[in-house]
Amino acid sequence: MTNSELTVIITTFKSENKIDACLDSIDPNIKKIVVENSNNQKFKEYIEGKYSNSECILTNQNLGYGKANNIGLKKAKTKYCLILNPDTILDKEAIKNFIASANNNKNFHIIAPLQTKDEFSKKNIFKNNLSCIQTNQVEGFAMFLNIEKFSEIGFFDENFFLYLEEIDLCRRIKDVNGIILIDPSIKIFHFGAQAVNKAFSYEVELIRNWHWMWSLFYFNKKHYNYFSSLILVFPKFLSALFKSFFYIIIFKKKKSEIYKKRLSGLFNSMLGKSSWYRPTLY
Repeated sequence: MTNSELTVIITTFKSENKIDACLDSIDPNIKKIVVENSNNQKFKEYIEGKYSNSECILTNQNLGYGKANNIGLKKAKTKYCLILNPDTILDKEAIKNFIASANNNKNFHIIAPLQTKDEFSKKNIFKNNLSCIQTNQVEGFAMFLNIEKFSEIGFFDENFFLYLEEIDLCRRIKDVNGIILIDPSIKIFHFGAQAVNKAFSYEVELIRNWHWMWSLFYFNKKHYNYFSSLILVFPKFLSALFKSFFYIIIFKKKKSEIYKKRLSGLFNSMLGKSSWYRPTLY
């Protein structure tokens, strides 16, 4: 495998403050597809003008993480794709180690980096495989995909707008006895929840709370059943209900609104409605 067999895919939205550091850490000879969830023509011109082997696709609307990544994955013509969040920086050996790991583990679906040593205690890691660690799921900030392995299960479920898309994908991989690996030799720094400009932090907080509850109920309904999902989210429902009233009483309207968004996301998911809530960021 060589760099010519790899495409890097990065989904962005109001990520102008982070994208340069990410792209600067990627070998300029590697094909890069940036999927921008807006109609920001200036952003497209900037990316394609500054970075060689780069293409910026404008979706003209905010499609979310999964659907935007699917656009990039379908556009790519290479054997492998590396999905990155825009708030990541690759170690200088990261791509080389991804390639080496792919060469040593031919039948993998996903290879992911080890972000920190603490991840060993957080993940369900159960089997060594050629210096890699086999696991049930990985975080979505950096995923190296063996494209041919997804012909059976498809890519991301586009019903998700935000949260649990990668967990759902991993679950479907394990359902067909697929292989998901963490390679401790691959180092990628992830800022975490900083892909969007901080000027929009409150609106982003509302979005995250709405979609966390929507996705949580949808995920469990999809993989288990409606009743099991109800049992799981009921304590979270009570907590959000209590806090929405509590913060009104103590005159913290913004905090109350966060928990109202949680309730709204949950109710919409319970009623089978789509993940329709979108940010209004200007």
